Amino acid sequence: MSEFSDEDAFEAAVPLSRQAAAMRPSPWLDDLNPAQRQAVEALDGPVLMLAGAGTGKTKALTARIAHLMTTGRARPNEILAVTFTNKAAREMKDRVGRLLGQTVEGMPWLGTFHAICVKLLRRHAELVGLKSNFTILDTDDQQRLLKQLIVAENIDEKRWPPRMLAGLIDHWKNRAWTPQKVPASEASAFNHRGTELYDYYQRRLKELNAVDFGDLLLHMVTIFQDHPDVLEQYQRWFRYILVDEYQDTNVAQYLWLRLLAQSHKNICCVGDDDQSIYGWRGAEVGNILRFEKDFPGATVVRLEQNYRSTPHILAAASGVIDANQGRLGKTLWTAEEQGEKVRLIGHWDGDEEARWVGEEIESMAKGTRGMRSFSLDDMAILVRASHQMRAFEDRFLTIGLPYRVIGGPRFYERMEIRDAMAYFRLAVSPDDDLAFERIVNTPKRGLGDKAQQKIQIAARENGASLVDGARILLQDKGLGGKGAAELRVLVDGIARWHDAVRAGERSHIELAEVILDESGYTTFWQNEKSPEAPGRLENLKELVKALEGFENLQGFLEHVALIMDNESESEGAKVSIMTLHGAKGLEFPAVFLPGWEDGLFPSQRSMDESGLKGLEEERRLAYVGITRAEEVCTISFAANRRVYGQWQSALPSRFIDELPADHVEVLTPPGLYGGGYGAAGMAASASPQIMAESQSDLHDRASRADVYNSPGWRRLQERSQQRPMSQPRESRNMVVDAEAVSSFTEGDRVFHQKFGYGTVTGLEGDKVDVSFDKAGSKKLVGRFLVEAAQAGDVPF
Repeated sequence: MSEFSDEDAFEAAVPLSRQAAAMRPSPWLDDLNPAQRQAVEALDGPVLMLAGAGTGKTKALTARIAHLMTTGRARPNEILAVTFTNKAAREMKDRVGRLLGQTVEGMPWLGTFHAICVKLLRRHAELVGLKSNFTILDTDDQQRLLKQLIVAENIDEKRWPPRMLAGLIDHWKNRAWTPQKVPASEASAFNHRGTELYDYYQRRLKELNAVDFGDLLLHMVTIFQDHPDVLEQYQRWFRYILVDEYQDTNVAQYLWLRLLAQSHKNICCVGDDDQSIYGWRGAEVGNILRFEKDFPGATVVRLEQNYRSTPHILAAASGVIDANQGRLGKTLWTAEEQGEKVRLIGHWDGDEEARWVGEEIESMAKGTRGMRSFSLDDMAILVRASHQMRAFEDRFLTIGLPYRVIGGPRFYERMEIRDAMAYFRLAVSPDDDLAFERIVNTPKRGLGDKAQQKIQIAARENGASLVDGARILLQDKGLGGKGAAELRVLVDGIARWHDAVRAGERSHIELAEVILDESGYTTFWQNEKSPEAPGRLENLKELVKALEGFENLQGFLEHVALIMDNESESEGAKVSIMTLHGAKGLEFPAVFLPGWEDGLFPSQRSMDESGLKGLEEERRLAYVGITRAEEVCTISFAANRRVYGQWQSALPSRFIDELPADHVEVLTPPGLYGGGYGAAGMAASASPQIMAESQSDLHDRASRADVYNSPGWRRLQERSQQRPMSQPRESRNMVVDAEAVSSFTEGDRVFHQKFGYGTVTGLEGDKVDVSFDKAGSKKLVGRFLVEAAQAGDVPF
């Protein structure tokens, strides 16, 4: 067994004796509020620092480390301080150094879980069958190895891809399950071969003297469980343990920490159960919820004084999160007394939402909204799903509003969007060699480097484009096998799509769908089992949706090329756009939270896959979003979203119903929700008297309009009767004649905001077939139609 020569070598000499350290003053304690100071000074035994958003938890955590050292309780190398990111570890070390007035050296055990476990595993590698110079595989290496195993076992890798197996094994390792410990309930995974392949994979890793990232924790948990002497050694050496972001720990991390702390129990965990939003990657909110059961007699300190946000923002966040059952409970408060209420506004559709946000940002930057002016750097748009960014990026590029996407590329720079655009470019111009090079083997067609070189040679020798070069190569039988067959399908497809573009007989939106379908690109992402695949598919849907504003593919491609060319990476202030997950830990003076609609947020997929647990994590995500705002928080929703050219009605998020009335300013006249354009401008400019008159008038109109009689609207009314009323819900709580639902019959004359007047030709559930006078036949949801005679009374 590998270990240090003696304990004194581990406890490297520190110039300052414990007695002398205890006599040093601790000026940083004077900067702490009472709760922070309690958490810092409670040095003995288990401590849970339940730190709400913006309550100064990093300040308290670093003060605690400094306090441990200056009081002589622990030398720097006797403190195990664990974070989730290298950035957090560096910040913690820098802050401790500033508190002590010197550079902190000799803290080898301050770092991320993985960084610390690498050090420990290299010392004890032989206990799990490895050498100390083991290699750590990255994701590509891991998947390449898994592919070899899958092929060797004669498993269809297209149906059972390596990426899917990698995700499954990572899940099991996060749960601290070795192949032998995977429970029977999970044994049927990966076509009943998952645990078998997992075992083969682990054996192969040992043969290669390699580990993946999941092994770093798993091997150390195994060593501590199987070798009590090693565990006792580290329990003695790590006198105090501190853990940041405890709510984000997975089972393996949790077990590792419990094993190390079970002897002296000097563990301080800092976290916020209300900000546990990473369940999809293995985080277990239950770890922090059961802290007091794991460590009886633990000191629980609630940091509730917020130094970031206004009273209205904190009250709104608290109102939403209070609906969660699985939480320890705390109430954020601030010494500040002033501030804007959380603003709530509804829009007709997503494009209208993006237009309004763009105008609002420009107005706030000019200081024309009755509040101080904000720099573009002060403002952020936080979306639930990355595909939502497209509408905002398009709008900002069009009006020249500088922006940055944090946590990923801009929409039109994403891999799947570039691939799809390359297919569109070839349909418009088959001579586009750069586009052909990009997609010739995407998705895989068995056309490797040699085959592509042959295509290029054929093109050069004949002075032709690459598409024609490929056609010539096939005619001359210069390529055989699967690659030749797949290339012929691609070349024929490009010719067919180009003919369709020139003929102009089918809509460019439909043609785009056909291209993505016939090329196999959509199917490729549908079969891809990676966590990113669903998001890629949503982005492709959003790309097709973007085509609706153009007459043809060529016009759209020109638009994208021009706006991307005009967008420079110049310095200067920019609006930030990011996902809610990516925003955790950040803060902005002004925050926009768009897309608060059921199914989008909370995510339908999350609720379908995880039920109540998924819904509660979505609600925590809403809490995180609201608490990113310091001064101004604006929540918006749209009545309609267009998916693949079809309108889909949307119900405002249930989280909106949970916002407390006294802390919300409703910008949208309630009747305009679902009723037409202009809600934003009217809400922003109307006086209270005009607003009241408009609402009264719209109430009357709404009572006669089928647009408000959808099943979703009725559910909203039922829900409003079951729970205490809140302001946002009151803003939509209109008098609706329930008997008027589905009142259309064949032959009725109707009106639609976009397609105009038409005649009902058929009915199917809530869908209505209409033959429009100018737009032809359409199948629409009934809520978007009104009787022709009432069209003048409806606020379209």
